[in-house]
Amino acid sequence: MNNILTTENLCFSVGDRELIHKISLKIPRGSFVGLIGPNGCGKSTLLKTIYRVNRASSGTVYLNGKAIDSWGNREVAKQMAVVTQENDINFDFTVMEMMQMGRYAHRKILKNYTANDEKICKEALKMVGMESFEQRSFLTLSGGEKQRVFIASAFSREAELIVLDEPTNHLDVGYQFQIMDLMKKQKNITVFSSIHDMNIAMQYCDYIIALKKGEVVSVGTPEEVLTSQMLSDLFRVRAEIQKQQTGQTYIRYLGAL
Repeated sequence: MNNILTTENLCFSVGDRELIHKISLKIPRGSFVGLIGPNGCGKSTLLKTIYRVNRASSGTVYLNGKAIDSWGNREVAKQMAVVTQENDINFDFTVMEMMQMGRYAHRKILKNYTANDEKICKEALKMVGMESFEQRSFLTLSGGEKQRVFIASAFSREAELIVLDEPTNHLDVGYQFQIMDLMKKQKNITVFSSIHDMNIAMQYCDYIIALKKGEVVSVGTPEEVLTSQMLSDLFRVRAEIQKQQTGQTYIRYLGAL
């Protein structure tokens, strides 16, 4: 299978505490892959190790078949866009200035932003419903509005792979589905995202990777991974997997164990 991202025996430790242990993954090109697991299981740690905020203790990440540590930052940014949970911006930029900064990998050194850069940024803002906010101060936006700008910035980078750490965490329900619909429709983009809502994972993911205590415990389609037993093992909940009349599979939670 043609994989855009793979990891081999990836580990990350802090002191003598290993947070992720020998994780080997394959992310197929053009797929929507969800990363699930309970709080503290290593989801964010794994993603940060993949996009090089964390330095792996051992193991290798491959992007388009090449070890990611052999790429420069600009080359990685052209191929992989990242949307994180922690986005503390303290400088008073406008939304459009934030968007233009996201295009840095496509801009030659010492060159100004072009009309094409602006066009791409405007189109990306429109995709997430933020086109009327171009000249607003980024610092005046709500948490959900800021998150939509970051997602728009990821689209504007024209990268093949988008890595997201719970991208809908700060969004109202309507925008959660809007953003997930947009991600799903991008046929030339691979999405690898941690997700905390299992029904969203069930609805949108092609494949799901489940983590527990820093290790992969299950990989497969949503129907294969999101079973009552797996939800019990991961989250300590009782749940039923139900089929709606539309054919959509739905998780019904019955309570804590």
